Amino acid sequence: MDIPTLDSCPCGSTRALQLCCGRHHGGQPAPSAEALMRSRYSAYVLGLVDYLKATTLPIQQAALDLESIRAWSINSTWLGLEVKSSEVIGGQPEHARVAFTARWHDAQGEHAHHERSSFVQLDGQWYFIDPTVGLKAGRNDPCPCGSGEKFKKCCSGYL
Repeated sequence: MDIPTLDSCPCGSTRALQLCCGRHHGGQPAPSAEALMRSRYSAYVLGLVDYLKATTLPIQQAALDLESIRAWSINSTWLGLEVKSSEVIGGQPEHARVAFTARWHDAQGEHAHHERSSFVQLDGQWYFIDPTVGLKAGRNDPCPCGSGEKFKKCCSGYL
């Protein structure tokens, strides 16, 4: 993937894109849920829809509306990201939550989206658990994330 060169990363850090989120866009796994969330915001800014898909929980990827994501990404002027909090929940597999505000401008005006996103780490890779894409599993079914745990003891509490 060809990552543009920017003096500062869109995620709001003071580092250059290549030294910040660009590393993750290029294939280096994000070391934390917060780093993944920041790199996903930067991917929206840069129109890297394939990265957004790849960093969503694998079982949810096929249900993503990639054309809508692409249109939102391209037709928005991204105004900034503010991370409010980041907490690792722990457990097996490890889960985390990141609270943030993302701001953008589009044809309807300026917007601010406040969210507390959930993430799960599988085989050393963090994934976003997309609350808009349902995980179809009963409480006692194996978790769709692939952890081997029951859904009720794994990702169900993060949706």
